[in-house]
Amino acid sequence: MNYSELIQLYFERSNALQAYWTLYVVIVGGLLAFSSLRKQPAALTTLIVSVLFGLFAYENHGAIQVATEQRFATLETIKASEGTSADVARLRESLEPTLRPASSGAVMMTHLVSDLLTIAGLWAMEMRRRKLHDAATAAA
Repeated sequence: MNYSELIQLYFERSNALQAYWTLYVVIVGGLLAFSSLRKQPAALTTLIVSVLFGLFAYENHGAIQVATEQRFATLETIKASEGTSADVARLRESLEPTLRPASSGAVMMTHLVSDLLTIAGLWAMEMRRRKLHDAATAAA
């Protein structure tokens, strides 16, 4: 592959990574919206949604880690490539310092913390529904 194709591959992997994160954010937002609209407590539903979200998050994180590893591999290949023309040298000089993908550890921690906060949010809303339901029942 020539230098131009390697740069294109790097940004294709960056776009794939962004798509995985976008999907994740949409799913989290949908789950939290779904949970906030429910009126009656339903621990079984919350448990099922939590487990399904956990499975989704696990698979999504795996895809994100693969795309991250591909970006690092492409970056290593870009830095080792033999582009010698003046145009490639100028591009290399200005572009390569800006190619700084997040580390696998940072990606994992961001995903894990977000996963735990999402599940905690689901259960906090469930507990709130229970409290409101119990208060309404006691008042009646």
